[in-house]
Amino acid sequence: MRNSRFLMHSFRCFSTTTVCCKQIPNNLKGKSVSSQQWLTRQLNDEYVKKARYANYRARSAFKLIEIDDMYKILHPGMIVVDLGAAPGAFTQVIVERLRLKDDQSKNNGMAIAVDLNAIHPIEGAHIFPGTDFTKPLNQGKILELLGDQKVDFVCSDMAPNATGDKTFDHDVIITLCYTALRFAVFSLKPKSGCFLTKAWSGARINDLTNQMEKFFEVVKVVKPPASRSDSSELFVLGLRFKGVLINQ
Repeated sequence: MRNSRFLMHSFRCFSTTTVCCKQIPNNLKGKSVSSQQWLTRQLNDEYVKKARYANYRARSAFKLIEIDDMYKILHPGMIVVDLGAAPGAFTQVIVERLRLKDDQSKNNGMAIAVDLNAIHPIEGAHIFPGTDFTKPLNQGKILELLGDQKVDFVCSDMAPNATGDKTFDHDVIITLCYTALRFAVFSLKPKSGCFLTKAWSGARINDLTNQMEKFFEVVKVVKPPASRSDSSELFVLGLRFKGVLINQ
């Protein structure tokens, strides 16, 4: 009887409140310190957990969600080109917000996803896996799919593999930004077209924003909450494409 009372007391005192303690992954033997740190950070990252719950392929989905919630870019019926799309998290958000899976027969929107790496199929999107966007021939394939249609939104999450040399890495990603910008200038709808590109902070950000101001009514440097605070990652957003003027 005494044991029974003890068990009842134990159950009454049991709490289901989540204990907020840092989780450490198992089986770290043989992994480098940086790999261990990355795994531990992933395991404790709230955006990683949210991405799993929402069935997004990566936490980066929330970067686009937060930017779009702030600037109201994506709408049904739009044509969107997603560069550096793998594994497909941005594209998943684009397909959702364009409602491309709701009723294809009544929705003239289009989502195009391009990446050098593999991208598993995403319902409602046109996928260009294993495609080097920096090659003009591959850009031509995208334009061929578009036909005579202009694009509403070009977004680029392209980034090089970091070498650890911040100046070099910054120069390489800015070069990718300009590659995406040139495509956007050629393909965007005047007056309403938008462009978003990922970059890493550095000396050439001001030059990039100055160039974008020639083509867009509004240019913003954005760091969404989902972008880690200790990361140099940022996004540069251009709103309301001016079009290309003669002799500009």
